[in-house]
Amino acid sequence: MRDSVDVRRRRILAAVDARGAARVTELASELGVSVVTVRRDVEELERAGKLTRGHGVARSVAAAGAQAPPAQDPPGHGAAVGVIVPERHSYLYEALHGTRSVLEEAGLRIALHIAPIAAGAERPLVERALAGGARGLIIAPRWRSAAAEEADYGWLAALDVPTVLMERRPRSGSALHALDSVCSDHWYGTHLAVDHLVSLGHRRIVLAARNDSPTARAIRAAFAEIAATRPEVEDWSVALSSPDAAPFEPGADGTGDAAGHTGPLDLAAVLRERGATAAVLHGDVDALMLVQRLMERGVRVPRDCSVVAYDDGVAALGSTPLTAVAPPKAEIGRAAAELLLRRLGQPEGSAPAPVRRLELLPELKRRGSAVAAPPGSAD
Repeated sequence: MRDSVDVRRRRILAAVDARGAARVTELASELGVSVVTVRRDVEELERAGKLTRGHGVARSVAAAGAQAPPAQDPPGHGAAVGVIVPERHSYLYEALHGTRSVLEEAGLRIALHIAPIAAGAERPLVERALAGGARGLIIAPRWRSAAAEEADYGWLAALDVPTVLMERRPRSGSALHALDSVCSDHWYGTHLAVDHLVSLGHRRIVLAARNDSPTARAIRAAFAEIAATRPEVEDWSVALSSPDAAPFEPGADGTGDAAGHTGPLDLAAVLRERGATAAVLHGDVDALMLVQRLMERGVRVPRDCSVVAYDDGVAALGSTPLTAVAPPKAEIGRAAAELLLRRLGQPEGSAPAPVRRLELLPELKRRGSAVAAPPGSAD
């Protein structure tokens, strides 16, 4: 049975008076209640003049009057962390929720900067964050092309505050190889999609994917490798999922893109040409639109074509709920924040902690859009 409000608040006061100061998260764990509950209790106790509050910390009145040492505060207490993410990127906005929860519990304020769709947009935002006093940075550059990625390596590696790359994996051996980073294992996510379709008897598979982010490029490379090495896969191909899914590079007539693609993908035609019975579609908004176009062309999902979406933001909401690979976005954000807190919490003058490059595994969410291959399709 949980303590009554009065008993719980007496226990909070006793703990704070005994220690001089206590973190709200620690009190919540000890009392077996939520952080929100303890925060409300602390607010009420402060109004009653029985303790004082800081960023994520409750202090006894006596300790506050004696100016309790700052060692009781979380790492970087009262400071801001600069977080830089691309404009209109719902994938990374979900990761941001995980980042925020960890940093706020540690008493740190987020200074969020949104990078517009323009080459080199992140650098001035980082400079602005540092000029504003940011103690550390969490950054997810857009990197629409490999060249754009390489162009940022030098200045990012030269930053003199703790920095974590979120949902980005820099090229091996590059200047950013030795920077803390956390991302989804997109090779494994692609493997889940292909393996699921192969297990259902599909032998001819198409990938329709974007090509305008590190995630997209990782998925395309992984699919080519996996499909080429799986003996069950008889034929495979890769197509651009939509006209705006690649970095824009004007042609001689001012139209088109890097792949020479000028209109919506005719996925039905690609499936017929390749004799394919299944498709992996990245991302899930593009996937829903492509499934709609297939239906308009008389291709029934999943009866005529099984579909696995890559990303699971809205995949479940289609008229045909899509089986989807779900990267652990909120966990990515939390891990990025924890990596940064680890750096900020190092004692001044101590030897740097080893660099960490984390990869978290996606999951496959099975729904109704992938079924056994039609009889005779593997012949």
